[in-house]
Amino acid sequence: MPTPTAFFEGQFVPLEQANINIMTHAFNYGTAVFEGIRGNWNEEQGELYLFKVREHIERIRQSAKIMRMSIRYSDDELVEFVEQVALRSGYREDVYIRPMVYKATKAVGVRMHNLDDEFLLFVTPFGAYLDPDAGARCMTSSWRRVDDTSIPARAKVTGIYVNNAMAKTEANLNGFDEAIMLNQDGHVSEGSGENIIMLRHGKLISPAPSDNILEGITLDTALALAKTHLGLDVERRSIDRTELYIADELFMTGTAAHVTPITEVDRVPVGDGTVGPVSKQIQDLYFQMITGRMPQYLDWLTPVFKDAAVGAKA
Repeated sequence: MPTPTAFFEGQFVPLEQANINIMTHAFNYGTAVFEGIRGNWNEEQGELYLFKVREHIERIRQSAKIMRMSIRYSDDELVEFVEQVALRSGYREDVYIRPMVYKATKAVGVRMHNLDDEFLLFVTPFGAYLDPDAGARCMTSSWRRVDDTSIPARAKVTGIYVNNAMAKTEANLNGFDEAIMLNQDGHVSEGSGENIIMLRHGKLISPAPSDNILEGITLDTALALAKTHLGLDVERRSIDRTELYIADELFMTGTAAHVTPITEVDRVPVGDGTVGPVSKQIQDLYFQMITGRMPQYLDWLTPVFKDAAVGAKA
């Protein structure tokens, strides 16, 4: 049986004991940054593979720096905490791991300075976020992606996700699976929790970081797989809304969504309205890779239970 475990206030504790006081600054003002790390279960191997742990740790440290937060642990220690939480919890299914750096002072007052910073970490079972086989029906949201001069767009700030949540709810209540957000200039930015990639004229195109996207780890991975295995050229540039309507294919990438094809935007079919062949190929490559079935990419993965067994024998 799994034993859900968290790292909280400097120690490993049962998840139900990892509770934050209601006066905590991060709870009142959204002053926290976080990451999402996927653990992908391989039933045949009996192994849980964590995807690009160190890259996620590096990104949360970057987010923390932008938000004037400090992390008292080294990257190596943080990586070890992630592995230990996954191992101690014992889930043998797909999981989502959430590291967070937050303003822990119990105080009322709008500011970022003169507050204590803390780190926490927990894991939860997490299946498919969107249907990877049917693809997603999307709408361009009336909610614009927040600008980097308002809230740092390249940092995963908890408070910024009100923006994303409003777009997601708008899409769902209008009968769509997901939202596509435009930036303040009217260019395509990202989904409510995903990056966007377009295939047009044989080239993969994705918005540049200057379009207020999160600099996606899954995005970079999918583009690398497409270039290496499919020989596709990649371009990072601004995308207009109407380009989505005439794209050959579209798909989303993200820790939660993995690689999810888009079959419709604003009730306009993408291509012929079905999952495109290139999107499907990239999706298949990605799923094979994250579950440890492509040996050349094992250095991107951390096996949770195999490493534990080796350590026990040693």
